[in-house]
Formats: sequence, C-alpha cells, structure tokens
Amino acid sequence: MNRRQFLLASAAAAAVPALGLAPGRLFAAPVDTPRLLVVFLRGGYDANNLLVPYGSDFYYQSRPKLAIAKPDTANPDSAIALDGHWGLAPAVKDTVKPLWDRKQVAFVPFSGTTDLSRSHFETQDNIEAGEADGHSMAQRSGFLARLSAVMKPASPIAFTDSLPLSFQGAGDIPNISLRGAGKAAFDDRQSALLAGMYRGTPLEQAASDGLKLRQQVSADLTREMVASSRGAVSAKGFALETQRMATLMRDQYRLGFVDVGGWDTHVNQGAAKGQLANNLGNLGAGLAAYADALGEEWNNTVVIVVSEFGRTFRENGNQGTDHGHGTTYWVLGGRVRGGRIAGDQVTITQPNLLQDRDYPVLNNYRDVIGGLLARGWGLSSKQVQQVFPGSKPKDLQLV
Repeated sequence: MNRRQFLLASAAAAAVPALGLAPGRLFAAPVDTPRLLVVFLRGGYDANNLLVPYGSDFYYQSRPKLAIAKPDTANPDSAIALDGHWGLAPAVKDTVKPLWDRKQVAFVPFSGTTDLSRSHFETQDNIEAGEADGHSMAQRSGFLARLSAVMKPASPIAFTDSLPLSFQGAGDIPNISLRGAGKAAFDDRQSALLAGMYRGTPLEQAASDGLKLRQQVSADLTREMVASSRGAVSAKGFALETQRMATLMRDQYRLGFVDVGGWDTHVNQGAAKGQLANNLGNLGAGLAAYADALGEEWNNTVVIVVSEFGRTFRENGNQGTDHGHGTTYWVLGGRVRGGRIAGDQVTITQPNLLQDRDYPVLNNYRDVIGGLLARGWGLSSKQVQQVFPGSKPKDLQLV
C-alpha cells in the first residue's frame, strides 16, 4: 500500500463512526476501474410523467388531470421536448435536461421484468435477485453480489439502512444509512372540523361514517406507500446526501447501491407540480450534484436508475395512479452515449397497452443491464451469465 492509499484508507476509517458505516473492509480501488451506482426508486415511480409521451393523443385522453402539457416555450409547466414524441418533466428542467444536452443521460422506456404480480415486494425482490423466471430465492443471492465477484476489485458499498438483497451473498459489504425521520401523513384537525359542520343535522351520522371510512382507506394507502419504500431514504434526503456519496465513490468504492422511497403515488400525485414533481425535482438535483461532486471522475462513472414497475397509464379516481408494469430506466454518466431514447419501443395507443392498462415490457432489465456490463466493463458471456443466469444481453450501445 503506498502513502496515498494509506491516507485514503485511514481517512475513510476515521469517518466510520460519523457516517454510521457498518463494519466492513475498506478499499482504495484502482482509478481505472469504472464505477457503477444503481439507484432503486422503491414504490414504482410514474415514468409517464417523467418521460412524457406528448406525441400521443391517448396520453392526454387517459390523464385529464395528471397529464403534463405539450411543449410550449410560453408555459413553464409544459414538457420539454426531447424529440418529436417524447418530452421531459419540467421538474427536472434545470438538473437532468443539461445532462441530456451534454448527451450524458439516456432513457430506456418499456423496461422492467416479466413479473406480472404488480406487488412491490415481489417485484423488488425479483429485480434485486436478478435470477431467471421461476428460480427459487431461498439462497438470497443478489445480482450486485454476483457482479462484485466477477468485477474485481469491485469495492462495493450500499447506501442503505441494512444490506439490500441485491448485495446479499457476497460476504462482508459495508453500508451507510442515509434515511432521515419522516412526518405524519394526515391532519386529524381537518377531519374534526369537517365532522363539526354536520353535528346536529340529519347528516351527522353519515358524515361521521364517511370521514371514518375515508381515514381508514387513507391510512391503508399510507401504510402501503410507506411499506413499499422499505426504509429507503426520501428523494429530498437523497438530494442532500449525494455529495457525501460521491466522495466515497470517488476515493474508495466502485460499485454502489442506493434506494430512494416515496414513489407509490395512488393519491394526489400531481402533474407538473405536486407530490411526484417534488420527488423528481429532488432526484434530479441529487443526480446532478453527484455528477458535479465527482468532477473529472464523472467520465469514469455510470449510474442506472431503476424501479420495480411503472404506474397505470390512466389516472385513477383519486388523482393518482396505481401499480403498473413497464417503466423507464435512466442511464447516466460522463461518457454515456446519451441524448437519446434507447431500446425497443411501440407507439403509445390503447391497443398497445398491456392488459389495456400498462406499458408493456419490451426491454427486460436483466438483458439491458447485462448488455451494459458486457460493453462497459468487458464482462465475458460467461461472467454475464454468472450475474444474470439465463439472460439474453441486449447491447443498446449506451457506453
């Protein structure tokens, strides 16, 4: 170990108590080893209001309240045209759009798994395991764990409360918690005021029962939305922590995982503004800050943003969206061949929806990531099969 490596390792070791780093081995990775960071959006984010299919009239018919307006330079709440069919959410205009202009981000719509359960937990586990369909997950082996075995020295780290499934099976891997405390989701005072308006009237009992039912349904939805995040840091927390992540990834680690929660938008999702837009804004700010903090090493970095599934193409009666299937992945990096919409696609019309409700999956996540690893990290066919058994790597020439 030379003096610089010793100082880096010593500094990282000294930071362990402050960062909450779980016990694990610290590395000084070779500078020529490409970095990979996987960002998992837990909850199933609504990709249709990030990569906006503004060229589809069916999109506007399906979302009378949630659709983002077609590109219009006079309207700051309209989509930002990327080409003749797709636009970008205005929430990431100042963060992700500059990366697009520098050709440092590409989007892969119609991505996901073959899992049709639409269950957060089943599909999240499916992705993190990275196994072929029908494979038993009893051994709890994750695809990043297997990748760390063939991408040596990988120097892996998880920016999570506990070791995620994706890294399980690889032995002693350090993890850092980025999660802050949450806040209450409901205002009981508002319910009391509404009930008081009907007190002493013939509608008192009906109003009381209706409010209780509404609270119960809302509580059930909130529990689902919280559970679907599995303790992941919020999008705001992610935006605040990315510089710290970048420092560690630049100097110590080459393979990272972070999950971001809060994407299960069944109720009051919003369009250009609102719950989803706020999350996207924070996510975009975090990714842009991560790129800036890496400096020149951004050119030796790839970030993949995934989610367990997308949302229903049509909005629901609560001005939100429900569990869907296909979604949009992001691939970012200083030398990514970006500025384009990659992968297999179909015209967005009603007949092309899966089961008349969702984006179909045309780009399987195992094939897309497998092809990316083969091209960018030089993994052999045998090594790719170790990471994603039975996959059919798809080279989208993203790097």
